[in-house]
Formats: sequence, structure tokens, C-alpha cells
Amino acid sequence: MPAAAQNDPSADIALAQRVLRENIASVYSTYIASTLTHMVFVIVFGAIIYSQLKDPSLLFWLAALLVADIYVLFTPRWTPGRPAHESAYWARKISRMVTLVSMVTAVVPWLIVPHNNLPMTSLLMTVIVGSCARAAQSLWPLKPALFGYTMPMSLGMITALAWQGDGLHLFLAAAGAAYLLLTLHAGTGQHKLLTESLMLRFENEALAVRLGEQIAATERASEEKTRFLGTASHDLRQPLHAIALFGAALENELRGRPEGRNAERLMRAVNALGASLDTMLDVSRLDAGVITPAPQPVQLDALFLPLNHTFAARAEQKELQLRVRASGLWVHSDPQLLHRMLSNLMDNALKYTARGGVTVTARDRGDTVWIEVRDSGIGIAREQSSRIFEEFYQVNNPGRDRSRGLGIGLSIVQRLSRLLGHPVQMHSRPGRGTFFRVVVPAIGAPAGTPMAAPCVADAPAGFRNPALALPGRVLLLDDELEIREAMTGLLRSHAVDAHAVDSEAAAAAALRQAAAEGRPFDLLLCDYRLADGADGLDAGLRLSQGDDDGAATPLLLITGETSPDRLQRVRESRVPVLFKPVAAESLLRAMTELGAR
Repeated sequence: MPAAAQNDPSADIALAQRVLRENIASVYSTYIASTLTHMVFVIVFGAIIYSQLKDPSLLFWLAALLVADIYVLFTPRWTPGRPAHESAYWARKISRMVTLVSMVTAVVPWLIVPHNNLPMTSLLMTVIVGSCARAAQSLWPLKPALFGYTMPMSLGMITALAWQGDGLHLFLAAAGAAYLLLTLHAGTGQHKLLTESLMLRFENEALAVRLGEQIAATERASEEKTRFLGTASHDLRQPLHAIALFGAALENELRGRPEGRNAERLMRAVNALGASLDTMLDVSRLDAGVITPAPQPVQLDALFLPLNHTFAARAEQKELQLRVRASGLWVHSDPQLLHRMLSNLMDNALKYTARGGVTVTARDRGDTVWIEVRDSGIGIAREQSSRIFEEFYQVNNPGRDRSRGLGIGLSIVQRLSRLLGHPVQMHSRPGRGTFFRVVVPAIGAPAGTPMAAPCVADAPAGFRNPALALPGRVLLLDDELEIREAMTGLLRSHAVDAHAVDSEAAAAAALRQAAAEGRPFDLLLCDYRLADGADGLDAGLRLSQGDDDGAATPLLLITGETSPDRLQRVRESRVPVLFKPVAAESLLRAMTELGAR
């Protein structure tokens, strides 16, 4: 039994009651049929014996046995609806009833054997032996019932035979005694085997239930963790978004002045915090299943070039060598998601490398391409290798050094690996370094296909080197005062006429007034979550359509939303969206792109 059950008396009692109840159910399953069969058999057997011996006492015995059978047939009996705590009572009752029938039967040998009628004696022994054999099969689930039924009638036969005193009857008595012992031994063994099998079955069922509860608890914990990450991410994005906008406006105003250095430092800290929240949002998006890969031919050299630009400065700052080697190879993958995978692997390599460097290569392996990220860092011990893809797990970072991130990067790599179908392999030697290998399907270079560059991670697809020709007038719909002030301050610092409102009704009024004045808004910026639970996507779509005679206003959605259902709605709407905190550069580029349409 499990240790918990062994130490819990109540669990032992409950288990014993379940086993007893199952045994009772087994015995009572043939209760009526066995009783009726016994009554018919008693009548036939009694008639045969009486016709041969003509002993009136046999009629009294026959009547007594039929009365006992009728009592057994009509007395209240166990049914599956009986409570489990009554099982012991019903076990005792059926044991008493079969003992009563057996004791009445035990009288008949004393009525038959003294007649010295060997055929009748032989028939009697055959009937009793057969009855004991049947009892051993049907009553062994309840050992008291087994003993109560077999022993009285068998002992009655054995003593009646032995009482005659001659050799033949003594031999038959000895044979009957031996058979009784063998029957009881076999029945006891079967009872023990059945009981143990039932206990094992119920223990396994209990373990399965506990395992199911643990699995359910684990799933709930995982869902709660995901919800917590999503809620915390959204709630933190709101003030961080305002800080980023205020900071960008301040940085723009102080550019070229000594105070500008502090503004730059502020924005670096804000951007670092925003990157951490972006990472958590990536996990939420992947777990929600709202990211759908768009595989296409990808030139790896075009993918490696921006990776080299992104991480070269950090490698130089740590005095590391960063080698990103051209290969001329093409693969079939989603360029943005593959870029994110490799970016996380390179970021992880640089974090854990103090000297030497990081190398990124691509190798042709027939139908596949091996993209390898090697470092000369601290390495990963064998016992830690199975945990590095867990969220928040970091090798040798018990103090949670912020410079090493959140410990989510490799968990995102694993999720993207499953999503894209690109297996990730890892090999490491402590103190010597680590390499990760991403296995990607290889393809030939498409004829006439231009070099493709990956999309910017926090900007909509298609933003490639836009000219910053900002729209002249912008309407902002957001229910939070700080964000309205921060956004209008940033836009006005870039010479954009920004007007901010806090509700759909106010936005509709502003659009009508602007149209009446002949100065329509060039762009509508709308937050996803509005006051009183209003849906910013629906409101933005209604507002952007304009009146019957008015032209549609381009819509750009801004959100810190992480709810899977809402993220799916945004994706299906095909409305351009930026996720808070929005970097000023990404916002201005998105506005330029939409204003040019």
C-alpha cells in the first residue's frame, strides 16, 4: 500500500469497507438463483431418499430445510443501494443464513448412514461433496460464510460415518475429512488472492484519482501562471507606456543639451523593462496559440546580417568576438519567428560568455540546414541540461542578476521550435562552452527572389526603411489621462497636431467637427481597452469608417492586451497594432506607413 494510506487509519478502514462491499456483491450476485436451485434440489433429493428408506423422520428434515430456504429467500437482503458502512452487517447476516442451512443439512447423514444402505450413503457423500465444492467457488469472497456452510454438513457426515466403527465407514470418514481440509485450504487461498487483488485494484484507482487531481492542479497552476503573467504584463504596460512616451518627448526636447544624457539613460532603462515585458507577452502569445507561422523561402545571410548588427555592440562592450558567417543557404521557415529563435539563442550565449566569443554558422546537411550558435561560456552541467528550457530557470544565477534577463528566452525558443517544427539540439561542456543547433528544412535559392530581411519585432510587417513623413493631424482615443498627455506631448514635439479624447462619443464628435472645418484627421490612434469595458477595436472600426459622405480614417490600434481571445480577435481583424510599451521610433514609423496609404 502507499505510505500515505499505511499511515492513515481512516484510509485503511475505507479501503477495507470497499473490499468487503465488493465481496458481498459477489456473493449476493447469485443469491436468488442459488436459493431457488437449492430448494428444488432438496425436494428431489429428499424424495429419492424417502422412496428408498421410507423413514418418516426424513420428512421432518425435509420440511425444516425447506423452511430454512424460504426464510433465506424472503428475508431482507443486501442490494447495491445499501450504504458502505453496513457491509459488515450484511456479511454477518449471510454467513449466519448459510450456516443455518448447513446445520439443518448436517442432520441428514445421521438419518441415512445408520440404515447401512451403501448406495444411499454414497449418494449422500456425493451430494455433500458437490455442495461443498460449489460453496468453495461461490462463498470464498466471505470466509466466515465459506466455513459456516461447509463445516457443519461435512462434520455431520464425517461423524455419522465414523460412528459406525467399521473399516469401510472409517475410511469414508477419513476421506471426507481430507476433502474438507483441502476444500477449506483452497477456499482460504482463493479468498486471500481475491482480497489482495481487490485491494490492489482500489489502491490503483485511488492512485489514479490522486494523479488526476495532481495533473488538474498542475494544469490549474500553469493556467493561473499564464493568467498572472498576462494580467501583470498588461497592468505594468500601461504606466510603462506613459513613461516611455514622456521619456521620448523629453529626450527629443533635450537632444543636444547636457541634460540629454540623463534622458538617454532613462530611455535605456525603459527600453530594457519594455523588452522584459515583451518577452512575457511572447510567452502569453505562444501559449494562447495566436501566433501562426507563415513559412516562406528565407535567405540565411539576409537573416544573419541584422542579427550581427543587433549584437555586435554588446559583444564589443564585453570584449568578445562575434562571428556571424555567411553561407549562401536558403531555408523554408517563418523569417520573423526564426529571427526570434536565433536572437534569443545569441542573446543567451552572450549573457553567459565572459571571454572568447560567439559564433553563428549554417551548415548544409542535404535536406536540412543546421544553424549553430556556439559560445565559449560557462557551459551547462549535465544535471541542469534538462531544465534550461524551463521558464525563469537560469544557470548559476541564484541572485537573479537582472543583466541576465528573466530566464524566459530559452523557453520561448522551445515553444517556437515546436511551433515551426525546427528541432533544437544542445551540447555543452562545463567550463568549455555550449552550442545550440536548430534544424531547418533546406531549399534551393528561388529564381529572381530578392534578399529578404526579417520584420522588426515590435512593428507591423512591412515597415522597412519608411521615410518619416508624419501625418499632420492625429486623433487619439484613450481613457487614461496620463497616456493622453504623454502621447500628445510626444507627437507635438514632432510637429504633429494631436487631439486626445477619452470616449467613443467624444471621438465621433471630434471627427465630425474636423470634417466640418475642412481639416480632417489623417490618422486615428485607439487603445484596445476603454473605460467601462468598452471594446476599443470595435469602437475604432466604427469611427474609422466615417459618415456616409466622409472618407475613412486610417486606424492604428495600441494595446497592452494579453488575453488569448482578444489577441486572436486583433489578429483576425487585420488592423495594424502596436503593443505597449511602444517605442517612439516604432510609433512614428507606423504612423508614417499608415498616413501614406
